[in-house]
Amino acid sequence: MKIKKTLLLLLSLCLIICSLNGCSKKYDAKSVTGFHFDTVVKITIYDTDMNLETKENLLDECLNLCDYYESLLSRTKENSDIYNINHANGKAVNVSTETYQLIKEALQYHELSNGLIDPTIAVISDLWAFTSNTPKVPDAQKIDTSLSLVDASQIALTESTNSYTIQLADPSMKLDLGFIAKGYIADKLKEYLMSQNVTSALIDLGGNLLTIGKKPDGTAFNIGIQKPFALMNEPIITLSVNNSSVVTSGVYERYFEENGIKYHHLLNANTGYPENNNLLSVTILSQSSMEGDALSTTCYLLGLDEGMNLINKTDGVEAIFITTDYTLHYSDGLNVQ
Repeated sequence: MKIKKTLLLLLSLCLIICSLNGCSKKYDAKSVTGFHFDTVVKITIYDTDMNLETKENLLDECLNLCDYYESLLSRTKENSDIYNINHANGKAVNVSTETYQLIKEALQYHELSNGLIDPTIAVISDLWAFTSNTPKVPDAQKIDTSLSLVDASQIALTESTNSYTIQLADPSMKLDLGFIAKGYIADKLKEYLMSQNVTSALIDLGGNLLTIGKKPDGTAFNIGIQKPFALMNEPIITLSVNNSSVVTSGVYERYFEENGIKYHHLLNANTGYPENNNLLSVTILSQSSMEGDALSTTCYLLGLDEGMNLINKTDGVEAIFITTDYTLHYSDGLNVQ
């Protein structure tokens, strides 16, 4: 059995970004790297009129924000909002405003995807155990039984003055916001940095890329999109972006092989199995990283035709779909040279 480690791919993507952007001292850039949300986080500030001490303080605060949001949204961190909901045995749980709002957003994408995305997918994800050292195809009967616990309509949201509660109807149900949380946090980091007058920066949350402005010389950030299943540092295409989010969901990010068949982590909530639809990846370009994060998964699960139709009807969003023959399919408004 071959196991593809996510960290290796994330480091590969970071190498692509650095090589394309020329990660050097010519802009007196300052970066910080950490490990949050089970992935590598790297944030770089390029502003030339800001001293290094100020940049270091801002970057330290960014890592503090990562800690804060992880303490809310991680389903594995004890006493986080999501952990508490998942271990409440069906009782209502008081949560933060941020958690409440993000769950509401997640439910919107559940509807948009026609139920293919479901924030209660955690019980199925646990069966597949993609993050373990020895993942394997779950027993079919266990998947069928667990599907009864995947039902977003059983999430009860209650809001009153300065009070927010979430309740799962079945004590065995569990939430997983993995398809939207990193994008949400990237947006929050950008919001903070811009409030501190940062005008040129790159936020990388495990491949969820979000740029602030342009590089100090006025040129765009060049973002390399990883060629699926290729060797390290091999982009299939390079995008020039300013003040934008670039998020990719792909079958090569986390997968394992069993009996010669690849099983990836993009699960169809209606079947409990990885979606097999002739796609290798979907990349979303948008202003909001949360939107890009959720849409990349949504569009992958919808497939090329339905996914592309959705993007072409969505204002301010573009996409690149890569099919299994490595053909790149572009949304109507994307001009790639």
